Amino acid sequence: MPTKTLQIPTADGQADAFAAFPDHGEQHPGVLMYADGFGIRPVLREMARELAGQGYYVLVPNLFHRHGPAPVVELPEHIGEEARPAIFARLMPLIEAHTAARVLSDADAYVRFLTAQPEVGAGPVAVTGYCIGGLYAMRTAAAHPGQVAAVAAFHGPVGADGPDLFAELTAQVHLGHAEGDMTPEALGELNQALDAAGVSYTSEIYPGTIHGFTMSDTDAFSASGLKRHWDHLLPLLDRTLGNS
Repeated sequence: MPTKTLQIPTADGQADAFAAFPDHGEQHPGVLMYADGFGIRPVLREMARELAGQGYYVLVPNLFHRHGPAPVVELPEHIGEEARPAIFARLMPLIEAHTAARVLSDADAYVRFLTAQPEVGAGPVAVTGYCIGGLYAMRTAAAHPGQVAAVAAFHGPVGADGPDLFAELTAQVHLGHAEGDMTPEALGELNQALDAAGVSYTSEIYPGTIHGFTMSDTDAFSASGLKRHWDHLLPLLDRTLGNS
């Protein structure tokens, strides 16, 4: 599986990024993948390669490029519960500094760069994101109607911007919530807001999961949750991006 480390021009300098894509020589649909707050690391590279193996060009940007190249915060090989407080103490100022305006400015740069790659075919793209990256994915899809055909977010605070964000969506949506993050009542309210906005979506709680369940280098990891994530994500991409 070919991979590249790339530099994406943004309004605030170069953003380093990781890309994976099939080794067939032809063009493929593009997918923008937003990492969780821990950023680009081996598990994200592996997920990008796995998705690329299904016939996609996958671009994973460094969300916090304004603070340096990835990894912006040094991470252990396994992010256990004992390590999380110190890591989050360093991460939270970066997340707080990454304002909605910066997310949207970067999103413009990322989508423009992705669609300009020679390995990426003409047509719409998709966006997927994890944890805080799930919210960034939703914002990106809402800001690029017609260009983003699908958006998926997993264990992400997707309702943080309120229903106004949903009203801007034209993409098909899948939301996979952690059982530890979302009560059935909160899920009902979220889905009602999506209905009211006319969004084409699926949105469900993944049983037996806690926040971060897709990430195999954390204590939150759920093998069944990760499989369920692929079982939803791949058909969504195939359906919306016309990938055969």
